[in-house]
Amino acid sequence: MTVDTDRPTPLTDTRADRPTDPADLPDAAEAVVADERGAEEAGTKRRSMFAALGQPNYRIYFAGAFVSNIGTWMQRVAQDWLVLELSHGSALAVGVTTGLQFLPMLLLSPYGGLIADRFDKRRILRVTQGWMAVCAAVLGLLAVTGVAQTWHVFVIALAFGLGTAFDNPARQAFVSEVAGGEHIANAVGLNSANFNAGRVIGPALAGLVIAGFGSGWAILSNAVTYGAMILALSLMNPALLNRAERPPRAKHQIREGMSYIAHRSDLLLILCVAFFVGTFGMNFQMTSALMAQQEFHKGAAAYGILGTFMAVGSLTGALLAARRQTRPRGRFVVIMALAFAVVEIAAGLMPTYATYAAILPLLGLVALLTLTAANASVQLGAAGHLRGRVMALYMMVLMGGTPIGAPLLGWVGEVLGPRWTLIGGGGLTALGVLASVAFVLHREHLKVRPHLHPHPNLEVKAA
Repeated sequence: MTVDTDRPTPLTDTRADRPTDPADLPDAAEAVVADERGAEEAGTKRRSMFAALGQPNYRIYFAGAFVSNIGTWMQRVAQDWLVLELSHGSALAVGVTTGLQFLPMLLLSPYGGLIADRFDKRRILRVTQGWMAVCAAVLGLLAVTGVAQTWHVFVIALAFGLGTAFDNPARQAFVSEVAGGEHIANAVGLNSANFNAGRVIGPALAGLVIAGFGSGWAILSNAVTYGAMILALSLMNPALLNRAERPPRAKHQIREGMSYIAHRSDLLLILCVAFFVGTFGMNFQMTSALMAQQEFHKGAAAYGILGTFMAVGSLTGALLAARRQTRPRGRFVVIMALAFAVVEIAAGLMPTYATYAAILPLLGLVALLTLTAANASVQLGAAGHLRGRVMALYMMVLMGGTPIGAPLLGWVGEVLGPRWTLIGGGGLTALGVLASVAFVLHREHLKVRPHLHPHPNLEVKAA
């Protein structure tokens, strides 16, 4: 069946007895069909948590990414701790470091997405992984030799972000090539499980390395682990990659991706939600560092353990998400984002280190369910020839808002105290998500009616 995707599909069924769900916003033809058949397929398909691992290339990719993810989490912990040491405990300095690292995502992701659509993604990833390995090696050597200063970390964080701006869109779009179209939803969940398995090991390992040898050695470890990902990319069989058709060179290709999202209210809603979650909610490394050092007066090892506690919940959420076979509904993404905001506020109110650590698994769980649902919804909803650009815009709004949110929350932490980085971040996330829903409902002329019978639910109809 062929459908002109530049023309929005009907938003609502004209029959009054059929309410419109938020997930039933304009979709590409394949996404509409998937959503309509989702309930039937869920009952008939055999759900496998590890289905994507049946693909040889994905198995290789998964193994290389696991080693690299451990190193990535070691550096994230070590870099924030290094900044706190060099700046004598400045929350603003930590926020600026985080902001600089994600600033290129805000400025360059659309170009990264275009490059991912037009060129071989495996070659792009070799270059970007090598670039980030060099950045980690330079920062690690500066720290080990004792010559590192705060401005050194700022500059290298920005350089690291340049690599990330091109690496992320290519890596997100590469998932469909190594896993195959039918396994994208499962692969997204497994990727998150992989990332958070590294998050279980990395922070705890980083805390031990920092306590025993210093931050620099933990950062150098990350430089070495990039080699595992580069090796995995080299070992893959190119003949087994499920490559999408590459668009020819043309004018306004970045604008084409933006226009595509602008005409897709379902994708636009997910991107708006992702912006507020990423900008104000997903600053855990900074907030946990401040809570550990300044609120609970703990050392590097205790800080690393906090990351492991959160990762337990994140890994659980990722494994649950890996069971999904169909595209997540927009309503689910919104509900999980609001739940995440509430739990983050609760984390900021925890009175002791033990209670704070105890709530982190729940925070990790709702955060990962939110992110994997949003990621899979965008991946499965985007047309194949535009997937790189669409995923680049998704990553841009998810991570590109960090240069705004991280310094702002760092300033809040210095003025009001570390707890308010969590309370304020959760509050702003909730307000932003609700504003995003209101915007899309107004744009599509919808209204929401709550019902308590036969069970609590929200009914969405054309106004």
